[in-house]
Amino acid sequence: MTTKFTEDHEWITVDGDIATVGITVHAQDALGDVVFVDLPEVGQTIAQKDIAGVVESVKAAADVYMPVSGEIVEVNEDLRNDPSPANSDPLGAGWFFKVRLSDPAQVDALLDETAYNAFSANA
Repeated sequence: MTTKFTEDHEWITVDGDIATVGITVHAQDALGDVVFVDLPEVGQTIAQKDIAGVVESVKAAADVYMPVSGEIVEVNEDLRNDPSPANSDPLGAGWFFKVRLSDPAQVDALLDETAYNAFSANA
């Protein structure tokens, strides 16, 4: 599995033609305690860089952007009732949704961990 990152502070882990998406630790730290997550609908097709959802914290609300184009195949329903995993485990249990990639080559253009860490250190 490959994990990549966006300049909008989303992470994406690819396994075959399905990718899991969430917000990075940097995004969670900047937002503070996440209190609400608005997730996309299963079956919805969303283009790369379009808004896929919203995350709200005690400090701010932020859009969640699609790192790649594709069809939403699953959402983390647990976050609707209890968004705390987005705070305590944003790279694991706090995942937001899964998407079937429509253009796997889009993943190659995303940041690897080293490049993302350098980018976020200056953000």
